[in-house]
Amino acid sequence: MTTLDRETSNKVSFMTFIITKFARAYKMNSQQAYLYLKKYGGLAFLNEHWWALHTDNPFWAVRDLYEVCYDNGGVR
Repeated sequence: MTTLDRETSNKVSFMTFIITKFARAYKMNSQQAYLYLKKYGGLAFLNEHWWALHTDNPFWAVRDLYEVCYDNGGVR
């Protein structure tokens, strides 16, 4: 069995946390939020910038994800 290194574990934990926060903020379930973020570039943004996002208030991280998705055609 392989264990995740500390950074990967932290990244996965944060991504799970923020996707759940995003889902609650926009009245979706976690699966819908994941698919929405994937479709409109939010997941790629989160994957690339998670380190900076995790240092901010979750409200602003969710808002940043919303803006990225909106800029990529996501519904308001």
